[in-house]
Amino acid sequence: MDKEIVYTTKEIEEIVDRYISQFEEGYFSPLALVARLAEEVGELSREINHVYGEKPKKPDEEEKSIEEEIGDILFVLACFTNSLNLDLSKAFHQTMNKFNIRDKNRWTKKAAIKEGDES
Repeated sequence: MDKEIVYTTKEIEEIVDRYISQFEEGYFSPLALVARLAEEVGELSREINHVYGEKPKKPDEEEKSIEEEIGDILFVLACFTNSLNLDLSKAFHQTMNKFNIRDKNRWTKKAAIKEGDES
């Protein structure tokens, strides 16, 4: 892509829905989407291993990027939320709320953040 495009989670869900809605088959079943997600996470793992691990790519292997694999995972997650009538933004908000409460004092905060922390 030539210019940087930023999408909201709602826009991502809408774009994915427009794409999927053009096909008779529609969304895969939740079980098939889990398999698809596992496949994409495996591809991300492979790219991470090529870039940061001990296993270099073979000379004839297709060039893919970590960013591309993360995009594939995001696409599958949007398929999940759309097909199950869930909200990706709400799911993320719930997770961040959980982390902010459960793990509030679990990790050592940076000095600048400690100073501004009222709690």
